[in-house]
Amino acid sequence: MSEHPLQLRAAYSVCRHIARSAAKNFYYGFLVLPLRKRNALSAVYAFMRHADDISDDPSIPAQQRREKLDEWMNALRRVVAGERTDDPVLFALADSQKRFNIPLELLEKLVQGTEMDVPQPSSVKLPDGPLPQLQYETFDQLYDYCYHVASVVGLVCIHIFGYRDPRAEKLAEETGVAFQLTNILRDVKEDAALGRIYLPREDFARFGLDVHVLTNGSARESLRPVLEFEALRARGFYRAAEDLLPLIDEDSRPALWTLVEIYRHLLERIIARDYDVFSERVRLTTAEKLRIMAKGFLRST
Repeated sequence: MSEHPLQLRAAYSVCRHIARSAAKNFYYGFLVLPLRKRNALSAVYAFMRHADDISDDPSIPAQQRREKLDEWMNALRRVVAGERTDDPVLFALADSQKRFNIPLELLEKLVQGTEMDVPQPSSVKLPDGPLPQLQYETFDQLYDYCYHVASVVGLVCIHIFGYRDPRAEKLAEETGVAFQLTNILRDVKEDAALGRIYLPREDFARFGLDVHVLTNGSARESLRPVLEFEALRARGFYRAAEDLLPLIDEDSRPALWTLVEIYRHLLERIIARDYDVFSERVRLTTAEKLRIMAKGFLRST
């Protein structure tokens, strides 16, 4: 890769642009990293973003989406093995994979995670719902989903951040679960409109509810105990982030701290709004994220 420094610089520039445009929360953590680590995380994000776009494209039949995801991963394997490519994302990620010794298996799991959102042929439909329903029966099944779409990202991140203590791996896994549970809580309304219900069926049953509550007009009131239950679960997983922070390289701690604080603030805002994720999308403003980022940056000075 080093024999094409200008092409590589341009490839990383493309990846940074993708991350800046699409990573609404993650990019603030990227900004407080040294450039070489920021480049690597941007390449990972751009690769993952393309896979997400494939899996979420309703204009492509489900089977074709799976085939395209396989093609995307196979293309990366070939570039990592030394094949030339004109794709800047693959070119940059193959360089980062070698530079930071990122296991290819983790990148494969990233793509597998995005494929878990592709509807299965046997899926049933929500009443009056436009798309096949996706729902997990148990929290163990949801945890497996969170592992593939978020914990694996955390494991890739700590390879870039740098760590020596193997305890960091389980802690990164649990931190990823905290982030994904926060996303799931925030996006309940939007996901239900797509026929995706990530909250486990066993947790609906725990409070005497079924999935119809999402379409019968009473979701805001009726779903509150389920959302509270999952939020408390997420809070527990955020404790892993506190133990992870001192285990990664010092120059990466502001980035991890920034990411954790942004997502933790988002969860606490959902709780403060009494779990009303239906009236409007819960989010942090740009100014709020910049303040958190500034605090993260100051931690390194």
